Amino acid sequence: MAVTAIKDYQFSPADAQENFHGGMLLNIGWDKHLMFCAPFALPLPPTMSFGSLLKDVLPGSFGYHPDFRQIDWDKVTWIKSGQPWQPDYSKTLAENGLVHKDLIRFQTPGLNGIKGSGN
Repeated sequence: MAVTAIKDYQFSPADAQENFHGGMLLNIGWDKHLMFCAPFALPLPPTMSFGSLLKDVLPGSFGYHPDFRQIDWDKVTWIKSGQPWQPDYSKTLAENGLVHKDLIRFQTPGLNGIKGSGN
């Protein structure tokens, strides 16, 4: 079957930041935890502190995993744009350099999924 390419197809994406009323989408993944098939896309205010993200938001997304309560946040390693990254928990998401549709991932040494399934 022949396929015809649409040229110069232009549209406004539905997930553009201006559609989030001052908020932004932040994609967050937990490495080696196969219960979660993909990062969560969370709509968040850029003014939220990173510490509040950990304390108030992530438990609602990742908290039902049995490893979550065992996380030592001081030992977590973070990855942003494929590179090691260290957020400041007292600063806002924006002050930490996070922007709309960024992807961050975290790794929890010693916690590798249910019964080590993420090894």
